[in-house]
Amino acid sequence: MILELVDIRIQPGKQAEFDAAVQRGLEQVIAKAKGNKGYVINKCIETPERYVIQIYWETLENHIVDFRESPAFTEWRGIVGPFFAAPPVVEHFTQLAKSA
Repeated sequence: MILELVDIRIQPGKQAEFDAAVQRGLEQVIAKAKGNKGYVINKCIETPERYVIQIYWETLENHIVDFRESPAFTEWRGIVGPFFAAPPVVEHFTQLAKSA
């Protein structure tokens, strides 16, 4: 399994609107994507305009090819993109160890 970490900074004062939009986008678009295994949305306490989203994919290709090269990616960006203060930082991880 692959973990995609998305670090997003949104425009100040848009948190409530973004909260609704990001949840809608994840439920309606990302959750239906090939190889998607789930997600977690995290809101920063110290920096209210910062969000870190964890998206789990079966393979790296499911994200960077199957999703990113599909019309669903454009749909996703149309939902959340208008709130971005800067382009999100996206990185992929494999699991090294896990506690019980």
